[in-house]
Parts: sequence; structure tokens; C-alpha cells
Amino acid sequence: MKVINYTDLRLNLKKWMDSVIDDMEEIIVKRKDNKDLVLISLDEYNSLKETNYLLSGKNREILLKAVEDVKNKKTFQKELIEE
Repeated sequence: MKVINYTDLRLNLKKWMDSVIDDMEEIIVKRKDNKDLVLISLDEYNSLKETNYLLSGKNREILLKAVEDVKNKKTFQKELIEE
């Protein structure tokens, strides 16, 4: 994860946006006397949102039970129906 200051981001915006996309790496933007922020790609943001959704509420319980079932070898295999 790269850390840059606001002035550098403003002066080299294209470079830093390309870096986020090309390197698939987040950039922390340090701001003087303000809260810092993170620059991430839309794909990364969507992935984080999906993960958050999957690990919330009833979904979390179902996924954790499935993980436990795999660990305890409580699984079965089915053949796919070919059309």
C-alpha cells in the first residue's frame, strides 16, 4: 500500500489513478489537518461490498456452517446433469 500526500495526488492524479488500476494496490492519501482517505479501484470496492454482504446476517451463519461441514467432512458429491 502506497502512502502519498494530497498535494502529490492533485499534481499527479492520472499517474496515481493508473497506479491503483495497474498495480491493483490501494493508495492512502494523507491530508493535512483532515482525515486521511484511501483510493481504490471500482473492482476492489465492489469486491469489498460483496464480501461484506456475504459475511453479514443470515449469509454469515450459512457460510460458517458450510465451512464447519467441510472441516468435519460432512459433505457429499453429486454428479452434474448434462444437457
